[in-house]
Amino acid sequence: MTVIGIGEDGVAGLGDEAKRLIAAAPVVFGGVRHIELAAPLISGESEAWQSPFEKSVEAIVARRGSPVVVLASGDPFLYGVGATLARRIDAGEMRTIPAPSAFSLAASRLGWALQEVATVSLHGRPLDLIRPHLQPGARVLALTSDENSPKALAELLSESGFGQSQLTVLEALGGERERVTRHITSNFALDTVDALNVCAVEVIADATARVLPLASGVDDALFEHDGQITKREVRALTLSALAPRKGELLWDIGAGSGSIAIEWMLADPSMRAIAIEASPERAERIGRNAGRFGVPGLAVVEAQAPDALRGLARPDVIFVGGGGSDPGVMEAAIAALPSGGRLVANAVTTEMEAVLLAQHARLGGSLIRIDIARALPLGTMTGWRPAMPVTQWSWIKA
Repeated sequence: MTVIGIGEDGVAGLGDEAKRLIAAAPVVFGGVRHIELAAPLISGESEAWQSPFEKSVEAIVARRGSPVVVLASGDPFLYGVGATLARRIDAGEMRTIPAPSAFSLAASRLGWALQEVATVSLHGRPLDLIRPHLQPGARVLALTSDENSPKALAELLSESGFGQSQLTVLEALGGERERVTRHITSNFALDTVDALNVCAVEVIADATARVLPLASGVDDALFEHDGQITKREVRALTLSALAPRKGELLWDIGAGSGSIAIEWMLADPSMRAIAIEASPERAERIGRNAGRFGVPGLAVVEAQAPDALRGLARPDVIFVGGGGSDPGVMEAAIAALPSGGRLVANAVTTEMEAVLLAQHARLGGSLIRIDIARALPLGTMTGWRPAMPVTQWSWIKA
């Protein structure tokens, strides 16, 4: 099987080897647009992608052992079909001839060093995914879904306090319809946009912009909450104890506002989390917070632990922030962890503290007390007001 990247310039942008392979192929798979671009070369059958896409993958796999060409946009292994096929077909059976990706083309038009630019695919994905990249002075390239995406992106940026940012829309790069236009985000008024476009953002933050810090312990005010939230300083220490590692799955039991699960997912795009929360209002609030923090992939389970834990994907790490003193919750969490799995639990009440003391006595691990005091007005002067102390138990399953 040969996977060939093709650009908007069609046959003209292909090398001699790619042209020869397409012309000799008994069957060519690809999107309707790809097949139209390569039509002058195709002499065999052409198969447009089916819906669902898995049908086409099965059709390709069924032809194992015979020559097949698959056409893809740009670089097939950058958010492309090449990566999808590689999950089913060994790399040794595949040959790839890539073309420049949309990101490469956009960077070349703008004169941007691609290694210094944040790249994000919003194609078929929520626009919220761009939020963690909105840092003052940053440059972001975003692959979009359609002709409506640039306007929607401009609205998101303006509403979040980035209205003075420059938004460049790069349409149909490499083809006859190519167009590059620059706009101030708050004044975006492009009437017609090609469905194939990349948006480039030069981020300028207003004084009130919603900038997400890169360190753990995000300001509590950035979360929507009803008071049921792991406070900033304790949250930073808790994330340190949870020790996120690439690609791990966290269960956040008694998630409240979802702050722990959200900051866990912000650690790296590969991070996964399930927030378990019994309150319908809080569960809805977690979903809203996840969107506003750019981690819409956070799964929310609206149910009471320990029953809510049955049937969930097995976690690598568990945080117990609420409901840990309820019968069976800690036992179920401990049982769910694999060998080497990590558990962190916080206690504010004496009942939950008693549970953690008992678990520490039985299983070992680390037990710490977190005492925070804040300077607040005291008459005409200032005094220290202590917050409720937090007992934290950390444990690794043998």
